[in-house]
Amino acid sequence: MATADHVDLERFIAGVSKRNPGQPEFVQAVQEVAEDIFEFIADKEAYHEYQILRRIAEPDRVMSFRVCWEDDRGNIRVQRGWRVQNNNAIGPYKGGIRFHPSVTESVLKFLAFEQTFKNALTGLPMGGGKGGSNFNPKGKSDHEVMRFCQSFMTELYRHIGADVDVPAGDIGVGGREIGYMFGQYKRITNEFTGVLTGKGLEYGGSLIRTEATGYGAVYFLQNMLKNVGDEVAGKTVVISGSGNVATHAAEKATQLGGKVLTLSDSEGFIHDPAGIDQTKIDWIKELKGRRRGRISEYVKEFKGSSFHGDGARPWGVACDLALPCATQNELNGAEAKILVSNGCIAVSEGANMPTDLDGVHVFKQAQILYAPGKAANAGGVAVSGLEMSQNSARISWKEAELQQHLLDIMAGIHERCVEYGGRKDSKVIDYVRGANIAGFKKVADAMLAYGVV
Repeated sequence: MATADHVDLERFIAGVSKRNPGQPEFVQAVQEVAEDIFEFIADKEAYHEYQILRRIAEPDRVMSFRVCWEDDRGNIRVQRGWRVQNNNAIGPYKGGIRFHPSVTESVLKFLAFEQTFKNALTGLPMGGGKGGSNFNPKGKSDHEVMRFCQSFMTELYRHIGADVDVPAGDIGVGGREIGYMFGQYKRITNEFTGVLTGKGLEYGGSLIRTEATGYGAVYFLQNMLKNVGDEVAGKTVVISGSGNVATHAAEKATQLGGKVLTLSDSEGFIHDPAGIDQTKIDWIKELKGRRRGRISEYVKEFKGSSFHGDGARPWGVACDLALPCATQNELNGAEAKILVSNGCIAVSEGANMPTDLDGVHVFKQAQILYAPGKAANAGGVAVSGLEMSQNSARISWKEAELQQHLLDIMAGIHERCVEYGGRKDSKVIDYVRGANIAGFKKVADAMLAYGVV
């Protein structure tokens, strides 16, 4: 017989689905959190009375706007832009901007919802937001990207500010795009403020921001392994993606003595049994950065490796550790079972919600070490928060200071997940539960302090 809590959970998710038709990613994100939160709040009347979970699952506001720009052939192009401001109970809205054809309101609402908990876990005063457009920067000239970014910011600027909402980069938005958007914001407002993070070092950016998300995911993995008396050294590692997060995760895993076997992009993945060492990682950074090439080119450069195309994903390659660093829902239940059956002992998510709900359940039931993105990939936004602090104080911290801050923040997130993810009847830490409850509690208690607003 279904328990009362289970019935209430189903009723709650049905309500979320009804209010957000055609938005499966957002509903999935809310359900993944609610599955843990319902048990935690069962005997806490204030959270029920003030409808805290219901309120967190309803964004403060969603802005949608038209973005018109002109391509190099003189054609007028029209895209759609969004900014989702989910919750600012503990600080200004904070979250990236994504430019990709897959961007929809549902995707951005799920990302903003996840960001709310992720930012809370860092211990820094940041709320949750996300934005973007269905614009595809691939194949566009620098001038086309500049014109689009300027048009995008011409609308976005009225919704953001250093003490209101501070966007950053995400998929499709790197240093080039941040520079164009910051330049347009400064031009329109005549202000030089820390309104964007991920800026160039020449105009207020922070050291190690580029490395932070990938490094942070491996630091969290390292903390999980250390907690059970193990380490990264000597382990085989499978990684998806080949962008900023994936290459820096590979770099840090290699530095810690791991052997990275795979990287991928939308066309497929490479498998290098000899290991993707620092020299190869640097080659990939050049390939995917300045050259904007495809991962399949790797096999021409490094003999003994193989490319698996048609969008194949690397989860069938036997490994000890897995780091999904590409995009949402890239690892499903069947693939999760393959990872477990092949002996994978730990998964640390470098992307946002890369494992679907079936996969999450597989990892939790197998009781392997499994770190959800809201905990494991918080390193990037943590350093973005540090960039905000540096901008406010008009200072720049040294790299050693920032590396230590990142190590400390990831260790702190791990401690909070352990605190709320443990159970009296088990020695296994449920990191998903721990991250969800720890993030929720901080935001929820701030919301209670404000009353109904």
